[in-house]
Amino acid sequence: MNQIPQTAGNKFPAAVTTAAFIIIFAGLMYAASFITPILMALFISIICAEPITWLKRKKVPGGIAITIVFILCIAVLFIFGEIIGSSLSSFSKNLPKYEANLNAIGSSMMQFLQRMGIDLSADQLNGVFEPAKVMSLTGSILSQLSLFMGNALTIIFLALFLLMELDSITEKVDAIYQNSVGSIDYLNTIGKSIRHYLSIKTITSLMTGIMIWIGLAIFGLDYAIIWALLAFLLNYIPNIGSIIAALPAVLFSLIQIGFGGALWTIGIFVAVNLIIGYAVEPKMMGKGMGLSTFVVFLSLIFWGYILGTTGMFLSVPLTMAIKIMLEQNPKTTWIAVLLGTTDDARALREKKQQVF
Repeated sequence: MNQIPQTAGNKFPAAVTTAAFIIIFAGLMYAASFITPILMALFISIICAEPITWLKRKKVPGGIAITIVFILCIAVLFIFGEIIGSSLSSFSKNLPKYEANLNAIGSSMMQFLQRMGIDLSADQLNGVFEPAKVMSLTGSILSQLSLFMGNALTIIFLALFLLMELDSITEKVDAIYQNSVGSIDYLNTIGKSIRHYLSIKTITSLMTGIMIWIGLAIFGLDYAIIWALLAFLLNYIPNIGSIIAALPAVLFSLIQIGFGGALWTIGIFVAVNLIIGYAVEPKMMGKGMGLSTFVVFLSLIFWGYILGTTGMFLSVPLTMAIKIMLEQNPKTTWIAVLLGTTDDARALREKKQQVF
């Protein structure tokens, strides 16, 4: 008779924990517009903390070091804004030319289909291959980049205030966990892991953007700098970011040059991403992210659903932080192992064998 309440009692904490997680994630979704700029600012401040620390080691005062890094961030933001603004203006002026090219491609396609014995009228072809829709999609991509740069200014200022409070935050954390060294260690581990990942990802994304810019510029594609900037930004999104970045460039090359140009553009993106993704990034990343490939893709979907596009950008750092926190509690270590790689499972098995 006593076993029934005991079983129910064992299940109750799990039910409460599950309900708590559901409430937390629902709250994150509801407040995503407020939380996402703060998260972006937090991770940008983590990246900027590295050059600030380097400047301090060179005997540069803290306030001046923060000012130098902040001015550099504003300069990069201003340059990106100018590039996007001028590209939007040029795109609007050249719109009739691109529409004419697209109509010519449509006519060539119709003639090809007729030679193949497929009788397709111009109206039917336009229903499938509408120049207006194609041009509208390309223009909206450029407009979204402009909107992103506007939001980035707010995020940069939030990151600045976080950097100004960096020393005081460290002192507050030390005071809170004064008698708990382990807690401080795992917080430092989270910071170092995220900083390592974001620093390496920034370098490889920059290399990706530069290589694509050079390749597309040599090929003669208009707005090569824009497609390179898009590749740089979307390279932060794991697995599918490079594919998403390639789509507008391929589409535009089809409009400007034709089917041959689209094939060359695909070849450039594939070559660059193979070099960076399989040769450069693994060597620079060292031991890697500590997450399995499946978990990386799953986290992309999950955080994208919770926080939108920002969640997709920050899916790996957020999941890394959760994994490190789960490793601190013996009751949740098994979840961290499931999120991790085969090396994590082997390490846990060896640890258990040493205990017994």
